[in-house]
Amino acid sequence: MIYKFKSKAAGDVIMMGPNGDQVLRLIGKTPGATGIIEPAQMPGAIGALEAAIAQDEAARKAAEQEAAAAGKKLPPADGVNLRQRAWPLVEMMKRSQSADAEITWGV
Repeated sequence: MIYKFKSKAAGDVIMMGPNGDQVLRLIGKTPGATGIIEPAQMPGAIGALEAAIAQDEAARKAAEQEAAAAGKKLPPADGVNLRQRAWPLVEMMKRSQSADAEITWGV
């Protein structure tokens, strides 16, 4: 499944299914074919994504420090990290919240 997030305040954001599912779970939404994020929910959703990004980056840094202490080097991270995946949706939420516009998908 592909998610196409839409808002009157920003351009569309498209995510592949697994990435969209992950982001929706992080903000407390149930992944599904349709949904909505109300402007009142956006501050909490933004905070949840920012906390998850910080945790993801802290885990990577801790793993790198452990590897360095053992005299090893971690291989480069695979693919796109959570910060890169979530950034477009976070920006969309910030703009939508300012404009008091909801974000929908599958509608």
